[in-house]
Amino acid sequence: MTEPTTPQLTPMPEDWRRALAVVAHPDDLEYGCSAAIAAWTDAGREVAYVLATRGEAGIDTIPPARCAPLREREQRASAAVVGVSTVEFLDHRDGVIEYGPALRRDIAAAVRRHRPELLITLNHRDTWGGVAWNTPDHVAVGRAVLDAAADAGNRWIFPELAERGLEPWNGVRWVAVAGSATPTHAVDATTGLERAVASLLEHRSYIEALTDEEPETYARDFLTEVARSVGERFGGTPAVAFELLGR
Repeated sequence: MTEPTTPQLTPMPEDWRRALAVVAHPDDLEYGCSAAIAAWTDAGREVAYVLATRGEAGIDTIPPARCAPLREREQRASAAVVGVSTVEFLDHRDGVIEYGPALRRDIAAAVRRHRPELLITLNHRDTWGGVAWNTPDHVAVGRAVLDAAADAGNRWIFPELAERGLEPWNGVRWVAVAGSATPTHAVDATTGLERAVASLLEHRSYIEALTDEEPETYARDFLTEVARSVGERFGGTPAVAFELLGR
């Protein structure tokens, strides 16, 4: 009896020009997604970041009022490493983001501003592959991104956006979910992996609070292992995985 084979991942579509990544916190994109973003910006594609919070509740030893500007600076520096110059913050409260119309409206507004063909977000399901419980912030933002992809194209759901000059945008073709337990597509991480490590290292304050391990060793080992693991389903090439949902 033969062992079942693991399905191979399909290369991500390349016929697009603009992407918008929407996640809950600073560092969400750097944990495994930024190598793909580096490859995309190298190819001349436009990528912008929108973060629901400033990650102000993420470091136990730093009060939120001091932590928010620190993590904002780190996120902007991190984005610049992979060729992203536009980083926006929606100023929802870290740790207690509420899924609902207000969050959907803010994300739909961002989609209308940036007019992406590809939306990127993080795992929105209850668990990380059934192994660890996901955070409420990730679940709320990921779900809202999926809904806002459609909200952005419907002028009657949030009519106040058009009144602010944000006309409907129905051009989102896909939503790519990073960190999914059921990925379908991947991006070659070979050229972007070193910058992904450097990008994650810009979140030094968070990493130093998270682990006693030397930050560069921690970042390199983590991202290299993720890329290698994904590569087992991508012809042996280190890669970043996404679950690609079409619209």
